[in-house]
Amino acid sequence: MEVPGAERKRRIGPYTLLGSGRTVGGGEIFAARTDEGLLVTVTVVGPEPAANPEFRDRLRAAVEAARSLSGLFLVPVVDADADGPVPWVATRFTPGLPLRHAVDRHGALGEPALRVLADGLARALAVLHGSGTAHGEVDPDAVLLTMDGPRIGVLGLVGATASPPPSPTDDMFGLGSTVLYAATGGERDTDALPSSLREVIGGCLYPEPSDRPTAEQLVDYLEHQGLPAPEGGWLPPAVTADMASAAAAVGSARAVQGPVPPRPVRAPGAGVSRRNLIISLAGGAALLGGGAVALAFSGDPAPPPEGRAGGLGTTARPTRPSGVRTTSAPSASPSSSDGPEPVVLAGPDAAKAWSRAGKRAPTCLEASDKVVMVVTDKATSFMEAASGDRAFDALNARNSFGANSGTHPTAYADGVFYLFCETPGQWDLLAAFDAADGKVKWTVSLAASDPGGAKIVSNYGRQYLAASGGIVYVCGWVNDYDGKFSIHDPVTGYIRAFAATTGKKLWQVQGTDINNVLVPSTGSRLLAASAIPAKQPGRVQMIDAARKGARGWRKPVRHPSSYFTSGWPLTGYADGHFLFASGKGDTLSVVDAATGTEKWHQRFEARNGDRVSLGAPFSSPDGATVYVPVGSDLVALATADGTPRWISKLDGASDTGGANIFRASLGLGGRHAQCSADTVFATDGAKTLWAIDAATGRARWKYSDPSQPDVGFRWTVGGDRVFIASHLTVTAIAADGR
Repeated sequence: MEVPGAERKRRIGPYTLLGSGRTVGGGEIFAARTDEGLLVTVTVVGPEPAANPEFRDRLRAAVEAARSLSGLFLVPVVDADADGPVPWVATRFTPGLPLRHAVDRHGALGEPALRVLADGLARALAVLHGSGTAHGEVDPDAVLLTMDGPRIGVLGLVGATASPPPSPTDDMFGLGSTVLYAATGGERDTDALPSSLREVIGGCLYPEPSDRPTAEQLVDYLEHQGLPAPEGGWLPPAVTADMASAAAAVGSARAVQGPVPPRPVRAPGAGVSRRNLIISLAGGAALLGGGAVALAFSGDPAPPPEGRAGGLGTTARPTRPSGVRTTSAPSASPSSSDGPEPVVLAGPDAAKAWSRAGKRAPTCLEASDKVVMVVTDKATSFMEAASGDRAFDALNARNSFGANSGTHPTAYADGVFYLFCETPGQWDLLAAFDAADGKVKWTVSLAASDPGGAKIVSNYGRQYLAASGGIVYVCGWVNDYDGKFSIHDPVTGYIRAFAATTGKKLWQVQGTDINNVLVPSTGSRLLAASAIPAKQPGRVQMIDAARKGARGWRKPVRHPSSYFTSGWPLTGYADGHFLFASGKGDTLSVVDAATGTEKWHQRFEARNGDRVSLGAPFSSPDGATVYVPVGSDLVALATADGTPRWISKLDGASDTGGANIFRASLGLGGRHAQCSADTVFATDGAKTLWAIDAATGRARWKYSDPSQPDVGFRWTVGGDRVFIASHLTVTAIAADGR
């Protein structure tokens, strides 16, 4: 690059730089003009990466790959020089405003504009990801708003030159963060998203990369909502006017004088980390302060009055203090008077019972003790649980989105598999497959939308499928398309009940008091937990399936943020009792399912001042033991009286570098912990699956596939085996690891 004198124009390569630049990711961006008067946009690489020969090699290869890519919402590369004194990349000039500029100056975008933004970015990323590349720089600074929709460069300088390179799931997190920024102006609150986007954009922000939708799935999701495109311009008039002024200014600008300023170097650790952003979006469900807390049990000394149903009843709690563990000082042991001594998990690698490779990566798994149902984005097949051999002919039912932290589209009960699926030409189906022969028992359409006359005004998002007592339950939330939304509006959840034998619809209930729903494996009583935004009180409530969804007892929850999620249960059931987090999110309450009378509760404390938040509790198959994930700890309690039986704890770091924690402790839902008759299975933040002896809390074995994809693996339990899908391979491991 020429160092201009006082009378000379700034030039780089054949281009004259216009105006002042703006920093985006790996470079400084300028509008520029050729000697013939054609406009381009030039990204000038900063001095630090330019001095690195490996950076130049990666840039050269990335530019060569990018030249062949194009798409409606992509800005193509037109010229580049990776070998000059100052590397640069030129892209086609596109008049528009950076998203951050538009939102900072004119405020958050409305629902129609947000939908165009999400769709355009997803289509752009689908092209990139389909070519085997990732952008790595999807954020409000890199996204350009134009009259025809959003645009993003075909070459993200940071992503293209990073080592190791970013993944497509990183791009989807960036897309979700960008749309959320456009909806809120910077607040990290997914509740501020309009209902038509809340589910899928929230999915982009899931901590587990494998849970995030792909770009193609996001496009599919928006297309099949069937909502009309915005009439007229997609952006607010003030943004459009600002855009026109900016374009006119560039068109009439003279070449400015002076040197190109160096790109500022960000101090290490500056800004908000992805991990902290995830935790914030999850409502603080993870342990703050790095996840290292000293955990203790204590009884709550203030039971509510009168012991009546609907209020807290008489408290029966352990009379002695219990165990303490310190993740920040693993060598420190609690005294014997503190209860069970924590067991640090360590065990041998599991021996595989069998492993089978397929042609498509599974999107979700479900298993009985004899058959494994494997679902992909193209078909559904069945495998023998004992051998991995084909059990029945494959079906053309498919599920593209698959299971994730917010959605679980499969269930098994009484010899029947159930699945949310699509077939060629049909969407939004609930299907039942006989586990004895793999044949379809029945299908029903779930695409029952409220038509609102000639215009669709709402539909029903499907997030959780369960089967119990001869009934199949579909749970989720109602998406209203009235163009109005507020972070203070409650979410409307629903429960649909279908006959397990025929698929006939039995009843349906919905309301703002139904956010997420627990369907126990036995009995006719369900538990609905609800919360509304702005830190207002929430509650848990019994739903009586025997009375067609009639509301039963209810109980207030003082710290309800974890329950502001529809579809997947964040509560538990054991031996006729419901389990849920209460107090400040640090107390496990156990109540009678029929009456709501509290049997006992147990509060957990952090001795080093960190906040404690419980994950979703779960129980052993016989209901005698309750398991509570709390950060790096998994605590086993007797269902009868809350007596602590053992504490297992994780050691070391997660894959993001922080303290390792159980995935179930995040409280985000999903099957991160399951049980067989004598084994507890749980995944952690280091992408390891642990098999824990249910009697002692000690590890039987661990599984961590070195070749597993960056997004991790999917898994389920059937009988005394666990089944794991990693890449194209399904693997079975016996509960005893042999």
